[in-house]
Amino acid sequence: MQITRSSIETAKGPADWFTGDVYIDAVAAAPAPSRVTANLVHFMPGARTHWHRHPLGQTVFVTEGIGLCQRRGGPVEVIRPGDRVLFEADEEHWHGAAPNRLMVHLAINEGDADHDVVHWLTPVTDAEYTAGPAV
Repeated sequence: MQITRSSIETAKGPADWFTGDVYIDAVAAAPAPSRVTANLVHFMPGARTHWHRHPLGQTVFVTEGIGLCQRRGGPVEVIRPGDRVLFEADEEHWHGAAPNRLMVHLAINEGDADHDVVHWLTPVTDAEYTAGPAV
């Protein structure tokens, strides 16, 4: 067993990855041969990722609040605490908070020497974001 006291400060999500205020806390970055990383991501109301994809897939586990997510070509879905969302390898998608609620999720990703963890794409437009169900 190894306990690591965090010395890493909460990071503000960069504007070229997110719309709105997003804060990221690193949770896990195991040494090789492990490929798993995990981040606790706090989305303020209306904040969201840009469209992106993960070559080895991504799982998000909602811990707090109400959020929205969408895969390219699919409907905008509401996500709530306890929901686990699996985005398949290379599936273009976005996720974030509902317009009037914050949302926190644990993002679990894989990456290795042959696969980047994420490829960032274009921002989610307001029209795409508001096309979902009322929350």
